[in-house]
Amino acid sequence: MSQNARPKRTYDAARRQARARENHARIIESAAQMFLEHGYAGATVPAIAAHAGVAVETVYRAAGGKAGLLAAAVQVALAGGAERARLPVDEREGIRRVIDEPDARRQLLAYAATQPGVWSRVGPLLRVLDEGAAADDELADLKRTHDLQRHSGLRRFAQLLADRGALRADLTVERATDVLWTLAAQATFDALVTARGWTHHQYREWLGRTLADALLSPPEG
Repeated sequence: MSQNARPKRTYDAARRQARARENHARIIESAAQMFLEHGYAGATVPAIAAHAGVAVETVYRAAGGKAGLLAAAVQVALAGGAERARLPVDEREGIRRVIDEPDARRQLLAYAATQPGVWSRVGPLLRVLDEGAAADDELADLKRTHDLQRHSGLRRFAQLLADRGALRADLTVERATDVLWTLAAQATFDALVTARGWTHHQYREWLGRTLADALLSPPEG
């Protein structure tokens, strides 16, 4: 009898875990929508709970409060979905494609190709974060954490280019990181795509070429 019960317990546990993941994803999706529609101050936890169809206590357990919800929403948007957000950054498909590309110029083009989608998804939430950080210490800390994470990722990319001997001779890893940080910034995307009306294709082609010209050693011959 106990042998027959064990698979059922395992099945029930798997179902509970799946439901928990679904609830968590729905809560974060609802939070993101509320933040975008009402701003950080206007998006209340009870409203997020009602939109997600869960109890207020469930929302607090999911992320610990509004700042945690915004942090989780930003991470899901960066990753391109809740399932991808559970993976380590370097194991996500788009990032893995950049890392595994052996040719530095194609590597930068692959990186540039990820940016329109990233900024389209996460940019509106980061604007909510920027606005809230001016008056909320917890959000100011979240903004600093996000910036540090982005800088760390770009530095690893610059180091990878340096380790492969691809960087221009006059560039340090730190300076190359600064170039990536500036050219691939949200502000640059907003200026060219949102304000000036560039298409995503035009933006990523420009970004890939500009990064290659600024970072890479000229081809021999």
